[in-house]
Amino acid sequence: MIKTDRVVIVEGKYDKIKLENIIDAAIIPTNGFSLFKDKEKKALIIRAAREKGLIVLTDSDNAGNMIRAYLKKICNNADIINVYVPEIIGKERRKAKPSSAGTLGVEGIDDDIILSAFKKSGIDAEKCREAKQKITKKDLYVLGLSGLNNSKKKREELSEYIDLPKNLSGSAFLDAVNTFYSKPQFERLVQEWQAEADKK
Repeated sequence: MIKTDRVVIVEGKYDKIKLENIIDAAIIPTNGFSLFKDKEKKALIIRAAREKGLIVLTDSDNAGNMIRAYLKKICNNADIINVYVPEIIGKERRKAKPSSAGTLGVEGIDDDIILSAFKKSGIDAEKCREAKQKITKKDLYVLGLSGLNNSKKKREELSEYIDLPKNLSGSAFLDAVNTFYSKPQFERLVQEWQAEADKK
């Protein structure tokens, strides 16, 4: 398994599921071209580029190349490493027919080929981060940020305080805070936010 502090950008949720088994990193899917209109997702990726640096892994087709170019543009040439997988003819098991390019997307490519592509781009097991304790769904529940009647409102207020998009679901919020904060950092921020709220 490859570990990296950088945030990995992929096209879709199935690509994310694929990578979670072989890459230890925060992974953000663009949801294809919907990124172009999604202001909150763009803001999240721009912040990730600025604070963590990005690894971009898209399909090896025209759509993937367009997404790469768009990311480069909105991130203003931030610290981005592009990882390229080879063009392999075929289709994913879950799809009825091949893509318009007739090639496999990231989700359909063998793990070894993806890991090799990462290593060719300079991302390998020697560029490991120290293990950090992750924030869990249970932590969010204990902090009142999930599972309660007012949890959504509290998440929105906290998101504004820590400069995250306000409209994130509980799962997306969890992914976002794990992208930018360790568990102790996040707990300190929650305490500061609550103290500020109590003054009002």
